[in-house]
Amino acid sequence: MSQELVYSLVDQRSDFEIPNIQTLKRDLERGTDEIKLEALQKIIVGTLNGEKFDSLFMIIIRFVMPTKNKILKKHLLFYWEVCPKYDESGKLRQETILICNSLLNDLHHSNEYIQGATLRFLCRLKDSELLEPLIGPARECLNHRHAYVRRNAVLAIHNIYKVQSHLIPDAPEMILSFLSVESDSMCKRNAVVMLTDIDLGMAVDWLLESLNLIEGFESNLQLSVIELIRKAAKIYPQEKPKFIRIVFELLSSDSSSVKFEAASSLVALTNNSAAIKAVGSSLIHLVIKESNNNVKLVVLERLDNLRQKHEGLLDDLAIDLLQILSNSDLEVKRRSLDIVMKLTSQRNASDVVGILKKHLIKTLNADFEKVKEYRELLVQTIHACAVSFPEVAADVAKLFLSSIGEFSKSSAADAISFVREVIEKFPLLRSSIINELHATFPEIKSCDAMCRALWILGEYSFDIDSIKITWENIKGSLGDLPLLALEEREALNANDENPEDNPETYVPHNSTRILPDGTYATESYLVNTSSSANTSVTSKPPIRALLFDGQYFLGAVLANTLVKLVLRFSKLGGSPSELNQLNANALLAMIGTIRIGQSSFVKDPIDEDSYDRILACIRALEHKQEDYEDLELAFLDDSLMAFSRLVKSQDERLEKSKNVLKDQSIKGFDSPMEFRLLAKPNADQDEVEDLSNGASDKPGSEVVTKLDNIVQLTGFSDPVYAEAYLSVHQYDITIDILIVNQTNETLKNLNVEFSMMGDLKLIEKPRSYNVSPKSFSSIKATVKVSSADSGVIYGNLTYDGPGPSDTTTIIFNDINIDIMEYIRPAYCDDAKFFSMWSEFEWENKVDVNTKITDLQLYLSHLASSTNMAILTPDSALEGDCGFLAANLYSKSIFGEDALLNVSLEKVDENSSVTGHIRIRSKSQGIALSLGDKINSIQNNPPQASSV
Repeated sequence: MSQELVYSLVDQRSDFEIPNIQTLKRDLERGTDEIKLEALQKIIVGTLNGEKFDSLFMIIIRFVMPTKNKILKKHLLFYWEVCPKYDESGKLRQETILICNSLLNDLHHSNEYIQGATLRFLCRLKDSELLEPLIGPARECLNHRHAYVRRNAVLAIHNIYKVQSHLIPDAPEMILSFLSVESDSMCKRNAVVMLTDIDLGMAVDWLLESLNLIEGFESNLQLSVIELIRKAAKIYPQEKPKFIRIVFELLSSDSSSVKFEAASSLVALTNNSAAIKAVGSSLIHLVIKESNNNVKLVVLERLDNLRQKHEGLLDDLAIDLLQILSNSDLEVKRRSLDIVMKLTSQRNASDVVGILKKHLIKTLNADFEKVKEYRELLVQTIHACAVSFPEVAADVAKLFLSSIGEFSKSSAADAISFVREVIEKFPLLRSSIINELHATFPEIKSCDAMCRALWILGEYSFDIDSIKITWENIKGSLGDLPLLALEEREALNANDENPEDNPETYVPHNSTRILPDGTYATESYLVNTSSSANTSVTSKPPIRALLFDGQYFLGAVLANTLVKLVLRFSKLGGSPSELNQLNANALLAMIGTIRIGQSSFVKDPIDEDSYDRILACIRALEHKQEDYEDLELAFLDDSLMAFSRLVKSQDERLEKSKNVLKDQSIKGFDSPMEFRLLAKPNADQDEVEDLSNGASDKPGSEVVTKLDNIVQLTGFSDPVYAEAYLSVHQYDITIDILIVNQTNETLKNLNVEFSMMGDLKLIEKPRSYNVSPKSFSSIKATVKVSSADSGVIYGNLTYDGPGPSDTTTIIFNDINIDIMEYIRPAYCDDAKFFSMWSEFEWENKVDVNTKITDLQLYLSHLASSTNMAILTPDSALEGDCGFLAANLYSKSIFGEDALLNVSLEKVDENSSVTGHIRIRSKSQGIALSLGDKINSIQNNPPQASSV
């Protein structure tokens, strides 16, 4: 909302060719208005690109300035802005007085557009010689009948007062009088902006006199009032209550921009709980009202920041925020649900879960875009909410289990995972949830959900009746035993009835397998198509159908569950006859699973891992009953204890991530401030006052200064020495370049040019400079960053020599942008990690090549150097067996995910760590950049003191 909003944008077409000066001179002297316009456009673009057309200055004044063509006049104003108006000594050229004459005529022009455009051009002039003759006409334009002229007159007077205040000393009083009689909102807005900038006290006086009128102002004027209050609140604290009342009233404005700015300003003015709640309500209303998803995300980000600063005050708004789910983009829904989860407390948990359950039920019969992703998002949110608040856990578990048949594969797996976590956390709910799972077990169709359901039934069937019901459910989902008998009979009958119509045909099939070294290999084999076609019966029971579909891991989970049921039945003292029958049926089911994997009725044979697991379970049941004690320890106790530790570690990690800001060391209000620069020259190290929050110059401490981020661009022997300091902000990079002229001559038209590789974009080209002998200059450039890919900035420096055509060019050293500036550690659950791992297509495999000899040390060094969080629980990383595998995860500030899987090995005690690191991401740039970063840090082991 400042005067600097006045800009002109000139588009340079790709087909523009700058002709020679003689051609341009001919077109300007003899051409029509259209030809002159095109020639003037080429001169403007050429001047912006560094071309010199000094000889055409008087030609343009003589042959173009007298024109009456309005478009040509507009382009003349562009030319007056960029044309060379100074001579070699830096003084204003004499010919520019003719420009004043033209501008004076245009200020008295009968056309309002010409007058307004000329007044707008005055905002770009700074020379008193040019401005002084134009003061009178500019003041007269304040009383013009047309609002367009008046609003630009205010802008012109604003600029004149800022750059040459002595030319118009009564400008504030004149504008204040103008405000009292003006009716146009845009004119009043420009006047308020001017008073705010040049005389804040006068602007505050006007504001206090207009208290009762502000609510009726138009939105652009209300925005200027908010900007005025922001600046005046610190200087006039005695008027703060009135300012708060004004901003509070503007929260109810119909304009979205006014509502948003008022909300931001009110938070800065007061911490009153009623005001904070009003701001939260306004932001939520703004999200519901706006149709642009980008605006919704920005407002939600502001709402989340407000929640972090005022913990607990906005909890009552969680229900209101859920209204956004009715009509929003999936990303908006995800962000909203994330905030709702943080606002949920014991007071509103039941209401929040109740509304989420209604939305979940609606998605079961809905058919809109991304309905599956939305359903998964609701399931995950309800899961997290119910786990945190046990009073709603039972109802949520029943809802999930009753709707399990209508969920997609991933949603069903998430729902069963939630049920498993609830059963472990809340023992009082186990019996009711297990009974509900028994009732809905036949409806489970997906492999992942079935595996987790079997694990739950195997672990938490604690009494004989529950074991019997579990076995009946499993038997119903398996079908007739032995498992392969029915298919063999059907195939035999089909061959007997039509022996000639069913010839055995074999077709080759390929499958991918993982070799012991972690690489992939292709396996080829023949499949009997006639037999497999006969077994494609859609009416098979769920577990049986999944086994014939090649889901052999389910067979391994089934075998493990059956062993647990047999062992627990024996431990509880069940009747020997029932125990023998259960044992026999379990062996029959496990042997049948192996036979299915080795038969010709399936496309893919059983894998070695599942085969070994099932065979180990068979051998476990072959032991005598008196040998069950060790098996019970392995199958019944250790498994459940491991899951209990996993749940506990997940809760601790979640609590740690929530309190990451609270855990930061914050100095107390009574602790002394340290200023290192104020220390005495001979002061002892302990007496050194430090600016860097207590970090001293002692060994082991790190004082980060600008010198650590300096990049040398040219050599010391070059005529121009250049170095750059890179300041990385969230979405852009500021390059501060120091230019040192090491010659004895003045460097004229010194230009710095950059070109980018990667998702980088130069915002504004640095302007040219003149540098005196043995002096220096500072040049700044801003680069926009749009992704977390590593980028390279190339550049060069050019300056004019003594001759008219002499130009010297110095090539800069490359500036590499570190990807670690945009990577942040993040946490996700195992299901989400594996889902992203299978979804992401870009993979980069890096070999471990390091001198580090400790597995744990290498893993911690890798995590800290790549800004990634270790997802693998600490309990799984304990011990020293010579092998280590872990998953790491991070997220960029642009929302891009990066996954890491580390497989490490140590051959003997004195050997270095070896292994592989696999990186996966959705974009190729992150995968390659992280790989380069890992290769660069592997040979730099951490110091013992920093670990």
